[in-house]
Amino acid sequence: MQFIDYAQIEVKAGKGGDGIVAFRREKYVPAGGPSGGNGGWGGSVIIEAAENLQTLLDFRYARIFKADDGKRGGPNNCTGASGKDLRIKVPCGTMIYDAETEEVIGDLVTVGQEICVAKGGKGGLGNQHFLSNQNRAPEYALPGLEGEERMLRLELKLLAEVGLIGLPNAGKSTLISVLSAARPKIADYPFTTLVPNLGVVRKPTGDGTVFADIPGLIEGAHAGVGLGHEFLRHIERTKLLVHLVDITGDDPLGDYRTIQAELAAYGRGLGERPQILALNKTDVMDEDWVQFMRGEFAQVTPDPICEISAVTGAGCDRLLQTVWQKLEALEAPEEAFSTVNNPQ
Repeated sequence: MQFIDYAQIEVKAGKGGDGIVAFRREKYVPAGGPSGGNGGWGGSVIIEAAENLQTLLDFRYARIFKADDGKRGGPNNCTGASGKDLRIKVPCGTMIYDAETEEVIGDLVTVGQEICVAKGGKGGLGNQHFLSNQNRAPEYALPGLEGEERMLRLELKLLAEVGLIGLPNAGKSTLISVLSAARPKIADYPFTTLVPNLGVVRKPTGDGTVFADIPGLIEGAHAGVGLGHEFLRHIERTKLLVHLVDITGDDPLGDYRTIQAELAAYGRGLGERPQILALNKTDVMDEDWVQFMRGEFAQVTPDPICEISAVTGAGCDRLLQTVWQKLEALEAPEEAFSTVNNPQ
């Protein structure tokens, strides 16, 4: 399945039905009077978050969505039928923007959450509505109003608590395959991962935590260089970042600084997001070099540092323990706030 996380669509709500001009003609009703009914409401366009969708691929082939028009009114004061609402299904985590004003219209993060993005037009009034002492036989009715039309931009931001970041070939795909049941493509060359991968990692309590393997970032990613520009948005929702650094590289400290600079340049709070530093590929380096690199990184970052080998699994349990402790610490203030404001 192709992973598409960006789409632009046009939505059109239905037009309201026209009111009609009609008069009662029954044999035993000599002063029948006007009886033209109102038109029905046009259908609205509603976007809903669905459980089993992971991509915006469907919107690559269908870009215009229109709800049904309302029906015209009928005689005997009958109101026309309203148009059927059009419901558009999107994955959880989809943000909806007005493509012209850049206004955020909605952020659908839970299953079943929905938002009306285009309201149907009101039905026109039939001539019975205009009956008065001054006009006993009105011969006019109103047309239905047009429904709203909008150009929308849809952006999918994956819902993951932990994001794995690092330069290409740092070992992120290997790590997520070891920690979870995810099976991303793994090879010994850069840019193996072309789309984000999700994996569910079980906590000791049995709960699942979603990890996201974000495709390799490179210098200039925030400005559109490489793959990172396309997928940086997917770590905006994460609570915690695990930064993998390949200590077998020519300049591990330089690699680390490159990613940190890209996070800061991208903005949206990514530069201040809590992190854990994972020094990867320790299995091919001697212990003295690993400890030397740990000391070097300890001088440039206050973040927890773990030495791991994603290939052999060495150190991964300790890394997970650090992740759980960090997440628990991040959630604790929220729980304390909830307790204070909602005393039993």
